Amino acid sequence: MAKLGKRTRAAREAFAGKSVLTVEDALTLIKDNANAKFDETVEISLNLGVDPRHADQMVRGVVTLPNGTGKTVRVAVFARGPKADEAKAAGADIVGAEDLMQDIQSGKIEFDRCIATPDMMPLVGRLGKILGPRNLMPNPKVGTVTMDVTQAVNNAKGGEVQFKVEKAGIIHAGVGKASFSADALAQNVRAFVDAVSRAKPAGAKGAYMRKVSLSSTMGPGVSVDLASATAN
Repeated sequence: MAKLGKRTRAAREAFAGKSVLTVEDALTLIKDNANAKFDETVEISLNLGVDPRHADQMVRGVVTLPNGTGKTVRVAVFARGPKADEAKAAGADIVGAEDLMQDIQSGKIEFDRCIATPDMMPLVGRLGKILGPRNLMPNPKVGTVTMDVTQAVNNAKGGEVQFKVEKAGIIHAGVGKASFSADALAQNVRAFVDAVSRAKPAGAKGAYMRKVSLSSTMGPGVSVDLASATAN
């Protein structure tokens, strides 16, 4: 068995025996032990009572975190003509059409969010096998297929987080940085949980939200009391 490092042992000892905490207590514990050499991301994991293999149990959506993510989001936009100019003016990092498609096909994916105007979707559709598994495929349901590229770019860079349930019924996302105040992180956590709650699909049976956990990038996870995570 590999020997644990001093920092890892200390973190495990700090978290030992602590579970089902309030959001505030969990965040205080995480922040106190997020001592990596970089600003760790505070991550949330939700275990849902759904089977996403069934179309009527798929959970996906988007939420704008009240205090942002603390992350610099690189945005690519598929657009032509005036809409391409609009995207560039809004601050998009990459704007293109066939040239952007070719870059992606060659493995050059230098963006975190992909937006497209509706007329570009026949072109973007060819990239489904590349962008889909990376959760980068533009989708009108989350506002990334739109004629209002200015708003879409602003949303992407302003703290908007997309979420999509994985095969095991779990949703993961970053909800801020360890350097954020505990209050700012708590607001982000509750906004995210509320958005997932509102995205409950018609086919969900039984308990929908089963478990909520929080962690930092390099730290252990801790379970959060569901009532605390969903409180207004």
